[in-house]
Amino acid sequence: MEVIYQYAWMIPVLPLLGAMLVGLGLISINQVTNRLRQLNAVVIISLMGAAMGLSLALLWSQFQGHAPYLRTLEWASAGNFHLTMGYTIDHLTALMLVIVTTVAFLVMIYTDGYMAHDPGYVRFYAYLSLFGSSMLGLVVSPNLVQVYIFWELVGMCSYLLVGFWYDRKAAADACQKAFVTNRVGDFGLLLGILGLFWATGSFDFMIMGDRLAELVETGSVSNFLAIVLAILVFLGPVAKSAQFPLHVWLPDAMEGPTPISALIHAATMVAAGVFLIARMYPVFEHVPAAMNVIAFTGAFTAFLGATIAITQNDIKKGLAYSTISQLGYMVMAMGVGAYSAGLFHLMTHAYFKAMLFLGSGSVIHGMEGVVGHDAVLAQDMRLMGGLRKYMPATGITFLIGCLAISGIPPFAGFWSKDEILGAAFAANPLLWFIGWVTAGITAFYMFRMYFSTFEGKFRGNDEKIKTQLKNAAAAAEKLGAVELAPNFGPGAMKKGELDSHSHGHHSTSPHESPWTMTLPLLVLAIPSMLIGLIGTPYANYFEQFIFSPNENLAEVMEKAAEFDPHEFYVMAGSSIAISVVGITLAVLMYLARKIDPSAIASKIKPLYELSLNKWYFDDIYHRVFVLGLRRVARQVMEVDFRVVDGAVNLTGFFTLVSGEGLKYLESGRVQFYALIVFGAVLGLVIVFGVT
Repeated sequence: MEVIYQYAWMIPVLPLLGAMLVGLGLISINQVTNRLRQLNAVVIISLMGAAMGLSLALLWSQFQGHAPYLRTLEWASAGNFHLTMGYTIDHLTALMLVIVTTVAFLVMIYTDGYMAHDPGYVRFYAYLSLFGSSMLGLVVSPNLVQVYIFWELVGMCSYLLVGFWYDRKAAADACQKAFVTNRVGDFGLLLGILGLFWATGSFDFMIMGDRLAELVETGSVSNFLAIVLAILVFLGPVAKSAQFPLHVWLPDAMEGPTPISALIHAATMVAAGVFLIARMYPVFEHVPAAMNVIAFTGAFTAFLGATIAITQNDIKKGLAYSTISQLGYMVMAMGVGAYSAGLFHLMTHAYFKAMLFLGSGSVIHGMEGVVGHDAVLAQDMRLMGGLRKYMPATGITFLIGCLAISGIPPFAGFWSKDEILGAAFAANPLLWFIGWVTAGITAFYMFRMYFSTFEGKFRGNDEKIKTQLKNAAAAAEKLGAVELAPNFGPGAMKKGELDSHSHGHHSTSPHESPWTMTLPLLVLAIPSMLIGLIGTPYANYFEQFIFSPNENLAEVMEKAAEFDPHEFYVMAGSSIAISVVGITLAVLMYLARKIDPSAIASKIKPLYELSLNKWYFDDIYHRVFVLGLRRVARQVMEVDFRVVDGAVNLTGFFTLVSGEGLKYLESGRVQFYALIVFGAVLGLVIVFGVT
């Protein structure tokens, strides 16, 4: 098995090779490369498949007990400073490699059907491969400097993919918003990295943690400074994993094609933040105040995302706020010390959320045949309904995803979420209560989404609803809230054709997606149902494999032996009960139609408006930061124009005037110069004579 570890560097390199080959082809022989679109797709998918095979082999080897493997080379040195680069394979790395490669592999297969008629098909595959390579490079990084390099590459790839349809203003704005918001967190992360290196003299995760603890204990570093450094590092995951208050970019990122939405939300961009918290756990665990900040940030984000998702009508944005909420659970778990539970939920969430997003893409693909290539119509659940009859494979897999994320046993999400809630209750009952309430809200909005989309009567041909949605969108466009550019989605035509074919619909009913799109859904349904069984409290194989760096297997087994089934039944029963309440409310409101949602909304209008307007965070940020910075920029420009430019212009004016005056004195006549000398001497005689 040692040979596999020696070639583990190929896991991030293989997708990078695919991206380079296709990218060079697009640059040098563009037309030929675009004509060979499926050949390029096969090459990229095959290389990611090879990386997936190596990842699975490494995971099996680590599960069998192989020691962690580290291979480095000296990258730079100056005096006592030595910076190494390389790769490391341990339990956490092996797990993340499998999550990233399996999800990316299935997303790439799905992309062939979703982007089949898009003119940017080949370019999209190149970006996907580069994105996967960047995330895999981050996962295998042995130190914080290398993590930061790949961290920024992941951000760059998300910028390219969110803004893939760059000729749509909404997509261009969304990728810029994501990029700028993440720069805020990344600047904090960079400051934290530099501060920790200044304090500990190392970029190694374990060494930093141990040395920081020693320095705080001896008083060489104040506890306050340690808290500041830990929180600065945490700002990086806050932005990448869309935690409050830097969560605002993720819903807008839905402007990108659905396959990239699935990859961002399941295994790459947002997973990077939780992964970094896990890698930096040796630092965080020695700073209790920072752990509290992490826990409460996660809990509030979970509640925030869930409460906003309740009122979303765009199917992709509803899932986006769902991701924000679920990431909050993971971050809260890390904050309360439930290291294994947080990573367990990261794994289960990756599979069922990838399935849900790919399912939403399948729905959009089917709807576009009816309503045309218009995001306002194709993604709005108010025009859906009854799709299970037309799209059975998509419908059943979406239902499985809803059951999994709602925490219904024996689906995957139940076991991981329940473990987080149990750990939160032991640490702080308030955190448990927030997570418990959020679980009920999650079940409600997910089944609201399912019933609105797949049950009841199909509403896609209702011209009255279409007109209302278009009018509402047009009014919002006038206010600058949305941009009604054409949606270059699956089956979209080339630019220019959309203007002459305003909708492009060709059917009165939706249709099931091709096998390249349904097969990944069916494959992802298997782990969504079964993978949680490896982490049951009766035999928690996951926790025996993934445990925090400050523990050993003996301690984990000792804790497992103390398992109290009665306590588990009480905690599990309460979480199932609140989820059932949420599902029941969704049934009564959106399936049986026994309760009118609009009547409830009118009774709690302030809360409804709060949710509908996303807690006004976008409005506040726009007024404070966008408009505020514009005012500051105008003031700076005024100072630059009047003070800086004025000083330069005044200097130039004096130079011009003095030069013009001096040219009359420099006539070249000796008599004139003699007169000047005589005048100067006479002046001196008068001055000194008087004194």
